[in-house]
Amino acid sequence: MRIVFALVLFVGVAIAGGAVYLAMERFNQYETALASKRSVGPAIAMKTIYVATEALEYGQQLTKEHVRAVKVPLDAAPETAFSEELALLGTGEDRDFRTIIRAMDIGEIIMTTKITALGEDAGVSSRLTAGMRAFAISVDVASGVSGFLRPGDHIDVYWTGVHKKETITKLILESLTLIAIDQSAGGGNRSKATVARTVTVAANAQTIAALVQAQSTGKLLLSLRGVNDETVSEQVQVTKDDLLGHEQVVVQKEEVCTIKTRKGAEVIMIPIPCSN
Repeated sequence: MRIVFALVLFVGVAIAGGAVYLAMERFNQYETALASKRSVGPAIAMKTIYVATEALEYGQQLTKEHVRAVKVPLDAAPETAFSEELALLGTGEDRDFRTIIRAMDIGEIIMTTKITALGEDAGVSSRLTAGMRAFAISVDVASGVSGFLRPGDHIDVYWTGVHKKETITKLILESLTLIAIDQSAGGGNRSKATVARTVTVAANAQTIAALVQAQSTGKLLLSLRGVNDETVSEQVQVTKDDLLGHEQVVVQKEEVCTIKTRKGAEVIMIPIPCSN
């Protein structure tokens, strides 16, 4: 009897142990499958682009030490960024280099709009797009916004002169792009104001003709626009009367006294001194 009881107990323990083992195996399989699903996410396409390794200033020649490659999501890579070192730096031979035309901070993406073409100087001509020309405007501390203008800023141009014997001030051009201050096309130290003698703007031929006419017939004054200001003003024109108000001139009529005389059928009016 004891043998049978021991045998039944052994079989029961074996069955229970087997069941626990099978349950743990199945649980471990579920955990493994779940962890595998968690670790596998959607594939993200990446692209290699180049960024600045240090702060770069206008006119600086770009070298291999100034750039490094980083990987970014394909959708986040600008179209004007460089993805190949050879395309960015060239072969390194004479005149096969690029020059900085827009100051960059550390880690900033290097794009075609911030550097010249291979072998091109960082002069004013590199900032002119197709159909645009450079035109210099003479300024002083008053007309040049106290020296706070910098290349890349946008300005409005006002003209003050005499038109039809009347002095007027009129907004003639809006949102012109400055490409140089005096002989410098670089940004320079934006925290320090420098009074310029000339500023150079980029404009088409028709606009330049208007500037030539305006500069030869009156005085030009510049107004600095905000960084993201793209508003278009209505016609702006101010005269002295608009500024000070119209002056009403009262003309007093001189009193004229007459007497009537008749000569036949004709009545004649004869002026005489008026008496009070």
